[in-house]
Amino acid sequence: MIPFDTLVVDDVSRHFGRRRALSRVSFHAGRGTILGLLGPNGAGKSTLLAVLATLLRPSSGTVRYGGHDATARGASLRAAIGVLGHDLFLYPELTARENLEFFAGLYAVRDVRAAAQEALDQAGLADRADDGVAGFSRGMRQRLALERALIHRPRLLLLDEPFTGLDDASAAALGRRLLTLREGGAIVVLATHDLDIAERLLDRAIVLREGRLVETVDRPEALRSVYRSIMSRPDAASGFSRTDGA
Repeated sequence: MIPFDTLVVDDVSRHFGRRRALSRVSFHAGRGTILGLLGPNGAGKSTLLAVLATLLRPSSGTVRYGGHDATARGASLRAAIGVLGHDLFLYPELTARENLEFFAGLYAVRDVRAAAQEALDQAGLADRADDGVAGFSRGMRQRLALERALIHRPRLLLLDEPFTGLDDASAAALGRRLLTLREGGAIVVLATHDLDIAERLLDRAIVLREGRLVETVDRPEALRSVYRSIMSRPDAASGFSRTDGA
């Protein structure tokens, strides 16, 4: 695993044929930061997460993880990245413990059994460790999948709509876990439509529209009204960017 404390996105574009999914996006994040990707459907959030995960190459521009880029150090960088998307990547026929031990083994975690037990404790699922995942609720599966993404202690965690389908208690538990990760120095990047929850978590919000970064807001407050104001501006698809705060 390559250690790094900064993530720098520099003028990144991604094209699919003639369609521009991302157009000249730039931002940065340091250790201990939760950064939110906001925007309507089709804004480019999931594409950007895939680029940050090294699953897609930018058509132009660069992403730097500390002093490294994915072109030269892809496999080693992926060992320092955790991803939780719409697909939770859990095997329903396996138990919670078996799932975690399997992924810990894939990442060559030194003590697979201990890592799985710690993850179960973090997820609040120690009492269900040997139950099949097929019988878990959405919230339980989401908590387990998050710990699956964290089993190798990544430097960068990427989340795509992690609060979708969760009840209030499960969403609050996930939020607390993300704050703990921030306190531990991780960089967390999450795409979300849940602005009320995001407001309580984010250090910075990146607003995308039609593949362009239209605004950067530091320490966002009253996020729902700020977001609506940004989206209603006539320049919201022009690539204009402004940072509020230091």
